[in-house]
Amino acid sequence: MSPAPKETKDPEKAAAAPPADEAAAPAEKPGKKERSPKGKDSKEGKEGKEAKGKGRSGPPSKVAKIVSDNPNFRYIVRVADTDLDGTRAVGLALTRVRGVGLRLAETSCRLARVNPVELIGNLPEPSVEALETALRTLPTAVPAWMVNHHTEPVLGDTIHYIGTDVETRRRDDVNMMKMIRSYRGVRHERGQKVRGQRTRSNGRTGMAAGVLKKAAKEAAAAGSKEAAPAAAPAAAAAPAPAAVKKE
Repeated sequence: MSPAPKETKDPEKAAAAPPADEAAAPAEKPGKKERSPKGKDSKEGKEGKEAKGKGRSGPPSKVAKIVSDNPNFRYIVRVADTDLDGTRAVGLALTRVRGVGLRLAETSCRLARVNPVELIGNLPEPSVEALETALRTLPTAVPAWMVNHHTEPVLGDTIHYIGTDVETRRRDDVNMMKMIRSYRGVRHERGQKVRGQRTRSNGRTGMAAGVLKKAAKEAAAAGSKEAAPAAAPAAAAAPAPAAVKKE
């Protein structure tokens, strides 16, 4: 047996010493700190989203509509049977007309003595008429290589078609080539490339080879199924061979 502990003689040390039960008890762990809520409901999350939204840079979602101080401003201008946007510059708005590119649009502005940067909705009616007249008389004012029909096959004149006349004349040209059976006309009829492009790996028309092969297999399988029932009645109708009697 172990000897009993000796009692301390000093009363002050005995009072200061903790009891045995308290010393044996484990020290309590400090409690966990309460975490602040994070997410949509927290103030920090809301402030962060607002800061991100304010710091974004880029084009606005909706384009501001142009409002002119001119009381006679027109938002739609009619030129060569085409409605043009009045909020665009003259040089860019004229490109909306079929058969008119950026180069011809700027040339028409010079011929009509109109500023190509000015909004077409601010132009008075005489200026719009001058632009349309310049477009109609382009073959007489520009070189032949700038127009879309250098030489007419019938009349031999140099003409520039604009507006709805472009599609009509193109259809007539294709029909003429088909009628005289030219190479380009035959290619148009077959739906093949017309201007000498390669057709080995591009421009194929009709069904793909794999689809044709699959269809041929299905047709062959269907034909074999139909032939099998037809062969069975023919075999049943054939007379059985007579039995040979043994002597």
